[in-house]
Amino acid sequence: MENTTKKKLRAGETTIGAWISSGSSNMLDLLSHFPIDWFLFDMEHSPISIETVGHMVQVLNGSTATPLVRVGEIDQAICKAVLDVGAHGVIVPLVNTPEEAERVVKYCKYPPRGVRGLAGAKAADYGLGLARYIRTANDETLVVAQIETPEALGNVEKILANDGIDVAFVGPSDLTMTMGFLDDRANPKVAEAMVGVVKACEAAGKAAGIMVATVDEAKLAVQRGFRFIAIGSDMRYTVIGARAFLEAVGRKA
Repeated sequence: MENTTKKKLRAGETTIGAWISSGSSNMLDLLSHFPIDWFLFDMEHSPISIETVGHMVQVLNGSTATPLVRVGEIDQAICKAVLDVGAHGVIVPLVNTPEEAERVVKYCKYPPRGVRGLAGAKAADYGLGLARYIRTANDETLVVAQIETPEALGNVEKILANDGIDVAFVGPSDLTMTMGFLDDRANPKVAEAMVGVVKACEAAGKAAGIMVATVDEAKLAVQRGFRFIAIGSDMRYTVIGARAFLEAVGRKA
């Protein structure tokens, strides 16, 4: 197993990804022709099943793009399942404490670092490459903790102190709401919190991640030092394209 995204992050590079929320393998296949470093299959807020994740991982076979999955919660069975079907990493929401971060890492790593169970599944070429896979998986699996609450902000340094956490990912919408600003993502206090996560990551030798909703947000994320940047989702690309065409023919969308 070789995780190209983790390799780039270790080298100090910025990686660009896209959210897959539709569950459409055709949409993923199309987007895989663009220079995107990683794709995130969202099992938290989308109707994507583990079987669908397995199909989409297969779509990326032969691609240099990294398949990642956002699970819905800190759950041993779900983390194990998405890694077994071939995901190269997981993004876990609402990681608020160092204890929760340690649980995430344990669920994603084989012993002695963790408690992940052994299986001759897709990730290990259905057992044909098991010996090779288990010798590389712990180092190559990307583990991303989402920072979405004031509690997580207060613990971010301790969360990043865990050697198994590779990225602290700001959930901008949820962070904005939990800080009491509803949908005011541009609030100066939210911006200050985001920059604080970047600084904490830089001090820990880790990467800071974020989801951006607009081109201007994408530019700002790069300027602020985020290195794991999701540039929207397949569903949003559809909305943007449809709206642009409709407005071009005089229909407000």
